[in-house]
Amino acid sequence: MSVPEIEQIDGKVNGAFISARHGRETGVIVLSGSSGRVDVDRAALFARAGASALAPRWFGAAGQSPGICEIPLETFFSSIDYLISRGCQRTIFVGTSKGAEAALLTAAYDERVSAVIAFSPTSVVWGNIGPGKDGVAWPERSSWSLKGLPLDFVPAVSAWERGNRDGLISYRALFEQSLSANPAAVQRAQIPIEKTAADIILVAGGDDALWPSDMFALELSRRRNEYGMPASLVVDNEAGHRILLPGENMPRSTLYAHGGSDEADARLGEAAWREIVKLL
Repeated sequence: MSVPEIEQIDGKVNGAFISARHGRETGVIVLSGSSGRVDVDRAALFARAGASALAPRWFGAAGQSPGICEIPLETFFSSIDYLISRGCQRTIFVGTSKGAEAALLTAAYDERVSAVIAFSPTSVVWGNIGPGKDGVAWPERSSWSLKGLPLDFVPAVSAWERGNRDGLISYRALFEQSLSANPAAVQRAQIPIEKTAADIILVAGGDDALWPSDMFALELSRRRNEYGMPASLVVDNEAGHRILLPGENMPRSTLYAHGGSDEADARLGEAAWREIVKLL
């Protein structure tokens, strides 16, 4: 299969754009997680499936926050504007981990989002990872802002029992303990998934060692159903945080435990892809 042509873009929207060869009505915005990488490989996968694909850099570039700290949701609204300027009439967000957090929030506050595919998602807003534009990483602040105001978030507990998986750090306990310690904050920081009419696909592994995305996905699905707005839930109890779509071969972290196995992560990715193809 031929390799799609990748166009590097710079300006208000920074990253890579791949135009679909046949039909450009659907545009996909691919948001990676806290690595901050421009996920060209996953964007190319969607381009080969028939959608134009934008993989934006949403932090770490010139003029952007160096970390995931009070990132304006308007950043993602601008990505939608860009797809529209390229002739796309339908916008789908594909987000992983922190990127899924951003994607779900964007859908809640921008009605132009037609669908969200959320890999290893969260159901609540969390605090910053790294410094903001002021270069300061502490005290903890929200990951996101809207109209200049930070969104409510669940603060991390200061002392937690560090998890260990095969000699690697597992952060799942940190998130679980933070949820238990801050019930009021959890209520305030819920991602308002009921505000969007977008189609929702939630993909999570039950052996996620980074954060409890399986619990988060179930909570998001439950709240959608409460409002009579179903979501597609794709879960594999043996898969981890890293979910591999067909043809992907993402290396494992050498520092942080993600859980799962190559086989289970790929199996979950294949199951998710079957749902994604229907959506596309």
